[in-house]
Amino acid sequence: MDEETMSAGLRERAWLDEGAGSFGRFCAEVSEATELADWPKAGTVERNVPIYEGSRVREAAADSALAIDIMSEWNAALDSGPGIIVIRGGMADTGIVDEATEIFERIIDDEQASGTGGGDHFARPGANDRVWNAAQKHCQASPANFLRYYASDAIALAARAWLGRGYQLTAQINRVNPGGAAQTAHRDYHLGFMNADQLATYPIQAHELSPHLTLQGAIAHCYMPVESGPTMLLPYSQRFTEGYVAFGRKEFQEFFAKAHVQLPLEKGDLLFFNPAVMHAAGANRSRDIRRMANLLQIGSAFGRSIEAVNRSAMSVALYPVMAEARASGSLTWREVQNAIAASAEGYSFPTNLDRDPPVGGLIPRSQAELMEAALERGASACDWEAEVAAMDQRRMP
Repeated sequence: MDEETMSAGLRERAWLDEGAGSFGRFCAEVSEATELADWPKAGTVERNVPIYEGSRVREAAADSALAIDIMSEWNAALDSGPGIIVIRGGMADTGIVDEATEIFERIIDDEQASGTGGGDHFARPGANDRVWNAAQKHCQASPANFLRYYASDAIALAARAWLGRGYQLTAQINRVNPGGAAQTAHRDYHLGFMNADQLATYPIQAHELSPHLTLQGAIAHCYMPVESGPTMLLPYSQRFTEGYVAFGRKEFQEFFAKAHVQLPLEKGDLLFFNPAVMHAAGANRSRDIRRMANLLQIGSAFGRSIEAVNRSAMSVALYPVMAEARASGSLTWREVQNAIAASAEGYSFPTNLDRDPPVGGLIPRSQAELMEAALERGASACDWEAEVAAMDQRRMP
């Protein structure tokens, strides 16, 4: 084989151009039917998506062996299975969801009045109301509600199933009002936010890696019949490696328009999916449903999350209500740890190793680990605030 032929072969194996991806192979890839027998922890399969019961998930969370089993099944479903799971009644107390809805609606009203707030990556301006950095805003508006909201075992297990420990939770509220248009079908963060020229600069390994750095999720804050436009999804589409460069092409968009599935959701239901699944928010054709979902983008400890979140401020705001919940027994320690994982920094890096060297191990303790230790020893809120400030100072470059 001559040098030119060898070089061409290596280029083909390393890079994807804008024409990459066989439409026929894609159609075959997404034609698979989901069988309930393959997902033994699921209660049923709807529209090719395995459906889990929140009560069973909470029971599993209390038993480490059962928790590993359900996380293993979810990992397989998100990776090589349909790429999507739904947890019916994933939020045990919809009263907590209702209280959070009121908080988010006040934030929307305040941001509209002040001319702040944001649009949408994939929908026309004015189609919806969006709250960026909803996790931090939620936490600082009502630490007590944030604590009970993110004490959810289902959220924590799904995040750990795909990303492992130390994940970084970010959230954005999306309220699509009657008449709101659908989004364009897309993949999501990281590579899903790039144009063709940018995508061409990343080798195939990056296209394969990107989905493993983020978990997409949604918490339904109201009843969402299909007419209200719940997320349109194409099961198994995450398995198509060339999807980031191919999915914008006409034939793929037309296929999605015909073949996507939509699942009606009840208040408190949870939806999680691989960010490489081809998806889009649907059009709200209802007369009176203001479809609100809390969209979760949960990032790997090893990646860069989509939003800059002040986790120190969140952990300081949460500490008093966490200490009270632990002392009173109103939440289990596991549930408190779930909320810590959703708020505090769970990974030790990057840091300044001159000032923050590892002590008694290979890496310094993370903010989340220090928060757990402070709660366990009964540190005061003032002491914790001082500890956070000292840690932030140590980590400065």
